[in-house]
Amino acid sequence: MDKLEQYQRYIEDLLTEYSQFKPSYGDVEVQLIFDREHKHYQLMTFGWNGHKRIHGMMLHVNIKDGKIWIQHDGTEQGITGDLLELGVPKHDIVLAFQAPARRKYTDFAVQ
Repeated sequence: MDKLEQYQRYIEDLLTEYSQFKPSYGDVEVQLIFDREHKHYQLMTFGWNGHKRIHGMMLHVNIKDGKIWIQHDGTEQGITGDLLELGVPKHDIVLAFQAPARRKYTDFAVQ
């Protein structure tokens, strides 16, 4: 299995694991969205908490230029640590939620 296929598998497995945790409030569902063709992976929440509508992205990751781009991470633990534990090197992870000018101050890929 090549590196990109391995990264896809890691992301899909982690998001599937995360999707098993239901929010402790309201009637909220967690939904997985995998666009394998374009290499975009999302974890969404939607439903109701009383009279308040819940709809938002919990996690958005994509693979671009051979690297894992973390676009948004609203999880408690953070997917970055889990990817590192699986053996993904820091130079293959882009913290895309950081401004491009600030990425050079992290230990992760700039782009």
